[in-house]
Order: sequence, then structure tokens, then C-alpha cells
Amino acid sequence: MAAEIVNPRSETDTAESAPDEPFDPAFALHRGGKMAITATVPVRDKDDLSLAYTPGVAKVCTAIAENPELVHDYTWKSQVVAVVTDGTAVLGLGDIGPEASLPVMEGKAILFKQFGGVDAVPIALATTDTDEIIETVVRLAPSFGGVNLEDISAPRCFEIERRLQDRLDIPVFHDDQHGTAVVTLAALRNAAKLTGRGIGELRAVISGAGAAGVAIAKFLLAAGIGDVAVADRKGVVSTDRDDLTDVKHEIAALTNKARLSGPLEAALSGADVFIGVSGGTVPEPAVASMAPGAFVFAMANPNPEVHPDVAHRYAAVVATGRSDYPNQINNVLAFPGIFAGALQVRASRITEGMKIAAAEALADVVGDELAADYVIPSPFDERVAPAVTAAVAAAARAEGVARR
Repeated sequence: MAAEIVNPRSETDTAESAPDEPFDPAFALHRGGKMAITATVPVRDKDDLSLAYTPGVAKVCTAIAENPELVHDYTWKSQVVAVVTDGTAVLGLGDIGPEASLPVMEGKAILFKQFGGVDAVPIALATTDTDEIIETVVRLAPSFGGVNLEDISAPRCFEIERRLQDRLDIPVFHDDQHGTAVVTLAALRNAAKLTGRGIGELRAVISGAGAAGVAIAKFLLAAGIGDVAVADRKGVVSTDRDDLTDVKHEIAALTNKARLSGPLEAALSGADVFIGVSGGTVPEPAVASMAPGAFVFAMANPNPEVHPDVAHRYAAVVATGRSDYPNQINNVLAFPGIFAGALQVRASRITEGMKIAAAEALADVVGDELAADYVIPSPFDERVAPAVTAAVAAAARAEGVARR
């Protein structure tokens, strides 16, 4: 299977819209979908057919039945990822359903191929029930070398990922959580390096207690950040609140050593880092109250929580989720290489150590070019995927989850 961009349209397709409707390149590109299945072997004559299908295929099937591990050598299993969604948290569109999510899932699949050389299959499920999603993916798993969970709303996404990884011996990775966290840590490491600090000296405030916010907080703690507090719509997630979900109770117990409470704006006073994964707008006086040399990573898209023009008045380093500003925090910097590395060594899971290795490798790509407007490389930097792939594969071997 190759996730290649094809053009199945006829020459007359562009004229199918009503004459008074303007040409829209997004619809033109998506007509017929963005992917195709292509063969990796020829079927030119009866000899080819007899090898690719019956009777030759029977020999391979029998060998795999006798030694199931051979499936990795004689099928696509170890080279392909399932991109699974229920369509409940699609980009900035929210709960739009499985059919409407497919253009995004196709896009994710071609990014896997383009940036990591990994084949991926979009799978949009017509259920939002946690147990049904888990059971469906478990039954599909024999066909795949890994599972990328995508655009599944919190808090269900946490349980779905955890339970799937407990039941499967292939990597299960919720990119909205961990891909965002990996790229954020890479940018943060370089921002700290640029300003002569270590991340252990930093206090961060995260706006957003959904999938990305919770994952970033946990990941920064694993990487050794000095302190981090998470805020939701009602303010700082702290142990003195009585309105927390189980996930927020857990994050409250792990974070906020400074024992902050109250609104996000109060928590930002004296903070070294702002990380926005929530939308909304942070008032300028709150940004101005941050510590000297602060970092503002306002990643809501298309409207950052802090406009870059405002952030640059007070911050030493500014990052967004947008491609038209420097320092884009883009998941495509992480997930293709992470899966490529995991598949390369047939890892049974993706560990915290593998994710930290990915973040370090990504940060190291910047190298001597490090500057305030360049703390994270471009997704089109051809050094990124090989560096992340190699680091993840090495970490998998070091942590004992590699099987080759």
C-alpha cells in the first residue's frame, strides 16, 4: 500500500461546479480522495499471478500459520499503521462524525508516508462508545504494525489508549497527546538552551486540560521541568477543587508544586513558560506579568491564545501552531519518525524514553543554527525524520521493547 497523492479526476471535473461558483483548490485537490492502494510487485502474466496469489501464496500462509512471527517478514504488517478515529475531536472542528473526519485521516496517512516512509490506513469508526472502539481496534490489530489514535475526544482518549496498549503487543499512540508533547519539549529544550537555562529551572503554565494539555504536563515532568501548572476554563487544576474529573484529579496530584489556585492570569505572574492548547485569548497584562526572558508557545490554530505581535513584546521566544510564523509546533515533526523507529525494531510499545529520545533528536537537528526564531526545525527539513527514527529505534532497544 502506498499513500500517494493521485489525480483520478477527468479533465471535465473542474467544470462540474455551477458557473457562478468560484474555483476552490481545496475541493479540487480532495476530489476522489488523497490516497490510493498500489501494488509493490508486478502481476504481468500467469506466472506472476501464480506467485502473488494462488497457488504460491498458500506456501507463505502455511509458513506463517506454523510460525506467526513470519507475518512481519512476508506481509505488510510491520510497515503499516492504522489511523483510527471516531470523529469526535477533529482539528478545530470538534465532533463532526466519522465520515466528515475522513479527509483529515487521509491527510494524516499521507503525512506518515511523505515524512516517515510509513504506510497508513485511515479507519473512521461509526461508534463513540469506549468499549466498542477498543474491541474493534483489537480485532483489526492483526493487520497492522501500530495504531495511531487520532481526534478522539478527552477524557475517553486516555482510557482508550491505555486499555488498547494493555491488550496489544504493537505500539498504540494517541498523537494529539504525545506528538504535541514531543514537539513542545523539543522547542522548550532549545529555547532554554538559547537563554542559558535548563528546563529544571523553568516554571510553566499550560492553558488547556484536554488531551494535549494533560500529556504535555506529564511529559514535561518526565523530562525534569521545575514546575508546571495546568489550567482549564475554571482556573488552575489544583487539589483544593471539588469539580475535577478523574484525569484532572491525577494531573492535580502530579503538578503545581507552587500550590497555585485561581485563574490562569494569576498563575502566569512570574511564570517562565506559557503553553497554550486551549483556544481563547490571554489578556496582554497577564503576558506582561511573566518573568523576564519568558517563552510563549501559543499553539491554538488558527487563532493563537496570544497573538505573536503581543507575545514578542514580552517574550524571548515565541512559538505557535501556525505555518506562517516562525517556530511552528507541528506534530508532523514527531509522529512519522516515532512510528518509523518503532516499526523498524518491531517495538511492542512506545515508551516515555522513546518519546524523550525523539524530542532530544528533534531539538538537536537545529544545532548551531539556534536562534529566537528557530528553536524547532521545519517539517520539510529532510534531517528530521531520519534523526527521530534512529533515536527512537535506539531507545526502544535500550528499554527492552524492541524485538529485532
